[in-house]
Amino acid sequence: MNDKPRHYCGIFGVFGVADPARVIYNGLFALQHRGQEGTGIAVSDGQKVRSVKVMGLVQDTANRREFHDLHGHLGIGHVRYSTTGSPRPQNIQPLVVECLDGIWAIAHNGNLTNAQQLRRSYQEAGAIFQTSTDSEVLLHLIADPMFRTRPRRVERALAELQGAFSFLLMTKDCVMAARDPYGFRPLSIGKLGSGYVFASESCALEQVGADYVRDVLPGELVTVDEKGIRSTTFCEPITGSLGQCIFEHVYFARPDSMLFGQNVHEVRFNLGKNLAKEAPALADIVIPIPDSGNVAALGYSQASGIPLDYGFIRNHYIGRTFIMPTAGQRTDSADMKLAVVPGVVRGKKIVVVDDSLIRGTTSRRRVQSLREAGAKEIHLRISCPPTRHPCFFGIDFPSRSELVAAENSIDDIRKFIGADSLAYLSLEGLRASVEHPADFCNGCFTGVYPYPVSGEHTKNALEVMAETTA
Repeated sequence: MNDKPRHYCGIFGVFGVADPARVIYNGLFALQHRGQEGTGIAVSDGQKVRSVKVMGLVQDTANRREFHDLHGHLGIGHVRYSTTGSPRPQNIQPLVVECLDGIWAIAHNGNLTNAQQLRRSYQEAGAIFQTSTDSEVLLHLIADPMFRTRPRRVERALAELQGAFSFLLMTKDCVMAARDPYGFRPLSIGKLGSGYVFASESCALEQVGADYVRDVLPGELVTVDEKGIRSTTFCEPITGSLGQCIFEHVYFARPDSMLFGQNVHEVRFNLGKNLAKEAPALADIVIPIPDSGNVAALGYSQASGIPLDYGFIRNHYIGRTFIMPTAGQRTDSADMKLAVVPGVVRGKKIVVVDDSLIRGTTSRRRVQSLREAGAKEIHLRISCPPTRHPCFFGIDFPSRSELVAAENSIDDIRKFIGADSLAYLSLEGLRASVEHPADFCNGCFTGVYPYPVSGEHTKNALEVMAETTA
């Protein structure tokens, strides 16, 4: 298996723009690193909602005839890695359904921790679910007469959800954006001409030429229609700290994005700089594990004074292996993804900087390949603390059994990997690398989450429920 945590999804939406399908396509292209399993786009002309979905990459949607029928001025899109529900066509988003009052579409980034309870209650009342994703429960809430017939129906429905979510919702004539009260997942607002754009990361706004305006606030619902843009809240502000996902900065986001108010490149540089201060090594060169280790390695090099070089070359025709759906695919692709440059490492004492170490198996192969290429000493440095606890909020490592640091000492991990030394960045060093550190969720490192989560939470929990209730 690949060492990397497997990710969730990316969402992108527009209102009041010409050729929305093409704009969404370009925006999703910038978010492709957030999901490779499936891509979907839904567009409305104010009367009809049309969509295209594919199992595959963003570029595959343009090859479908339906893509060229996506005419209108508003729409939403989604790139998927499944954190809830298996990789199958029914689970590709946006989910598009017909309710009593018309068509609704939703795109979701995150993980709902009370999805099982909500789904069970609706199934017991006779509701039929078409997917095994947690996202579908929001559609049932919106269609529920208890919410549909009351004012602020969407706000009331959102208030029933627990966990991590950034949602884009669309009807035939409006787009809505919402973010959970703790702000686990990012969601930005941009301006494109006289229209509006929503994106998981600001790099997607730049991709389509939109100007960043601000982030959707935790607990906020932003609605855009022909009357303009307006904001409401669906919950009371939380007391205490937020729960912004620190792994967005450590690994997931593109370095050219502004995330939670801070540039990702800057944070990763700080991580590497602090790592060099905490875990120095006598070495000839510093080399990164491409691509997400690049900036941390640069920070480590500049803080330590050890020259930076590139001992691995990445095959850019292979995507981010951690978001491939099966272990076999991830292993095969990981082995093909990086090649050692023997002339760089032969006879050298090297510091290898990586952003995270989850399972350890891929790191073991990387160290072995460096040995075979003639590296004299290998000192592995990780730009975050040991990942010892599951994530319930949208990262696909929910079991402690998958985490090498959960039950093993750092020296045991070092021996397993085969490195001469191994060091992680401390929690204090991590927190010193970001602004407003109290507003970040560090639960995967500490086991302390923004709020307690009860029950079992696995990727295929809703699939199991579907099988047992069939």
